[in-house]
Amino acid sequence: MTTPRDLLIVALDAAPGRPVEPGDLSLALAGAEVIDILGARALILDGERIVPGRPSATGDRPLDEAASSPARQVPYESVGDWLWHRGRGLSTAYLAALEEDGQLTRRRRRALFGTGRLVPADSPARRRAADRWTSHEPVLAALAAALGISGQGTVDDAPGVADDAVVTVLIAVHGAVRELEAVRQRWAIEQDAFNNIWRGE
Repeated sequence: MTTPRDLLIVALDAAPGRPVEPGDLSLALAGAEVIDILGARALILDGERIVPGRPSATGDRPLDEAASSPARQVPYESVGDWLWHRGRGLSTAYLAALEEDGQLTRRRRRALFGTGRLVPADSPARRRAADRWTSHEPVLAALAAALGISGQGTVDDAPGVADDAVVTVLIAVHGAVRELEAVRQRWAIEQDAFNNIWRGE
């Protein structure tokens, strides 16, 4: 399993009553991908720019796709820009991949035509993700904190993260999630104003 897969399982397990926003989850998953690919040296950070490293297969299809997606020529993308373009629809793609692999199952609803929501299957992968979560593994904890999953810490209080490149990615993820929330709030305000005009208020 990989950090993105572990993060998705934690997000589904730790916040079943308050689902994580898909856009937030997509940004965090993209950040988790970068962290794993940095660890495999398939990508390198030059400041905040993602630079191609040595070609290497991780054995995980989504990660290999991610490793091949950054621009291969100067100017290289910043981490923040890469999160936005790689993250588009990423949570849906990971949900589908984990369901296909048997790592997720559908909890059936009582409604006749309800398809149920996806939940982690009882599997070694779920136990591994739970072990990382309960041990307060700092990278997973910081990514979860960006999603508003409480009780596990933030970028600022993750002393176990000694790699500056990883810290750069974590900061970028937190910033992107905050930016997306600000966009949602602006959209909600504009939508309310539009509705008030139509109601004559």
